[in-house]
Amino acid sequence: MAKNNKSKKKRIAKTIGKAPGTGGYVGQKQRDKTDIEIHEFAKDSFECIKTNNVEDAFKFKTTDQITWININGLNLTEEIAKLGDFYGLHPLVLEDILNTEHRPKVDEYPEYFFIVLKMLYFNKEEQFTIEHISLIVGKNYVLTFQESEEDIFDSVRGRIANPESKIRNFGADYLGFALMDTIVDNYFAIVEDFGEKIESMEDQVFVENPVESTPQDIQMLKREILKIRRSVFPLREVISRLEKTENPIMEERTRDYFRDVYDHIIQINENIEIYRDMVWGLMDMYMTTVSNKMNNIMKVLTIIATIFIPLTFIAGIYGMNFEYMPELHFKYSYYVLWGVMALVFLIMLYYFRRKKWL
Repeated sequence: MAKNNKSKKKRIAKTIGKAPGTGGYVGQKQRDKTDIEIHEFAKDSFECIKTNNVEDAFKFKTTDQITWININGLNLTEEIAKLGDFYGLHPLVLEDILNTEHRPKVDEYPEYFFIVLKMLYFNKEEQFTIEHISLIVGKNYVLTFQESEEDIFDSVRGRIANPESKIRNFGADYLGFALMDTIVDNYFAIVEDFGEKIESMEDQVFVENPVESTPQDIQMLKREILKIRRSVFPLREVISRLEKTENPIMEERTRDYFRDVYDHIIQINENIEIYRDMVWGLMDMYMTTVSNKMNNIMKVLTIIATIFIPLTFIAGIYGMNFEYMPELHFKYSYYVLWGVMALVFLIMLYYFRRKKWL
């Protein structure tokens, strides 16, 4: 954890004191080359191109068809800058594309929308991953920038290849919607997965002997839920602005679809708040359970000590070395003493059970 904090401080320190629009890559994923995936399509045509040369994407800006250009590898800032210069992206936009710590937002420019999102998914190693995704939605093109080659857009690729899909009959604004809708729909799966983890953790808290790592597991869940909330919560404002924009790039028919995404975001945020409250209560539940077990142990020990107090008193009286004690020379003194002690023990035991202390 300390190592991650140091890495984050170093990444943030890179941007301190620099002029706006001149920030470099703020992230950890390093790639040797830029992987570019280009989908060009119209109602009756489709072509997919993969290349490592950013200049191959330049010719698609003025085409009459819809183009989706997906760029992997944000650490290669010179290549990103070339593409940005050709497509007329503002320097502040390029800075935010390279800043993986940036919160979700939308900026509206005359010729395009700039949208920042967080893509949540489980990678090939089943590790929870939050990836910085930037979208540029222009009149007839969509640019997406991401850090790694893994993503959740295979369903969109399949729809683009299908000549009967809506994507093939709509504009670039609908393609941008489809990509955002895929990201939002995947939030449901991620949130539900964490819901199952929380329920499993609740069962673990209430078992008779919870594992020693339970507090650490609860803290890990807390951190992950907070990360999800920071990634998802601002998106409500982003979708609302896209739904209400009057920019001609956004067609009226596409705004109707964004209203549906807005409803999904509200539902996801509500689920996140519920799960956050549940996680916050897990530690209280755990501490309460541990405290109850300790109280039960202390109750048993207290009862045992209380029972032996009068027995110890009797044993102490007759353990004194006085010569003239009345019962010392009685033939059955030993057995009578044991009987009295046993009777005291039984009476106290009966009393405790009647009071339901045992």
